[in-house]
Amino acid sequence: MLKLNFPNYTFRFKNSENKVSIFDEIRKKFIILTPEEWVRQHVVHYLMKEKKYPKSLINVEKVLTINKLRKRYDIVVFNPDGSIHILVECKAPEVKISQATFDQIARYNMTMKARFLNVTNGLSHYYCQMDFENEKYEFLQSLPDYKIEL
Repeated sequence: MLKLNFPNYTFRFKNSENKVSIFDEIRKKFIILTPEEWVRQHVVHYLMKEKKYPKSLINVEKVLTINKLRKRYDIVVFNPDGSIHILVECKAPEVKISQATFDQIARYNMTMKARFLNVTNGLSHYYCQMDFENEKYEFLQSLPDYKIEL
């Protein structure tokens, strides 16, 4: 797999029926290794190891319904109260991040109301903080580190 723009992480792999799988720490199972999954697993490790988000607050690849359509999000980081802190959209490294990518995550976020958004193809990373009151967002240099809100 391609070297991504993340720190180096150690992953567990398995080869079965000529397909390589990577172990997902969140789903606790091996997942077929696609270019997008390679990016997703790097983001999960980045959130846990660099940003210190607890594994228990991270959720991967779940279905949600938006305007009666079933959509699947890549990664969500919850707040301890169950609200959504971060919504992450992962693309394969060869997929260029475009306005359409932002439109996709913005549509998801109308329902999900995450405070922070992250769009990445593993090579380019974009982060923004939502301002729901003024219906806009501000680009950031990175996602915030985990901290317990009191």
